[in-house]
Amino acid sequence: MPEHEKVNYLELPAADLEQEKAFFNALFGWQFQDYGPDYVAFSGAGIDGGFYRSNNQARTAQGSALIVFYSESLEQTLSKVEACGGSIIQDIFEFPGGRRFHFTDPNGNEFAVWSDRP
Repeated sequence: MPEHEKVNYLELPAADLEQEKAFFNALFGWQFQDYGPDYVAFSGAGIDGGFYRSNNQARTAQGSALIVFYSESLEQTLSKVEACGGSIIQDIFEFPGGRRFHFTDPNGNEFAVWSDRP
């Protein structure tokens, strides 16, 4: 049941929806439901959402919000991102409370992964 006035769903752009589905399924095991040729919903990500067909990209340099994943093994997740076709745009760095890195998916959307484990 959705919670009143809580974040419930995310929508992100992707020029190639099939590529996006393959990437996130291989990387994190997300499941997908197609809704026509221009939209695909995802689940299994901690919050449900979808990708809509667009040539735009969600990047912090363009003012986009940053979606941050948690990992118990930052180096392992970084290796998985690269193996699945993502690009590391900021290598692992420390910040108060942990460490993180930033990557882009094959469609150019920016994400980050953080961990509080050494």
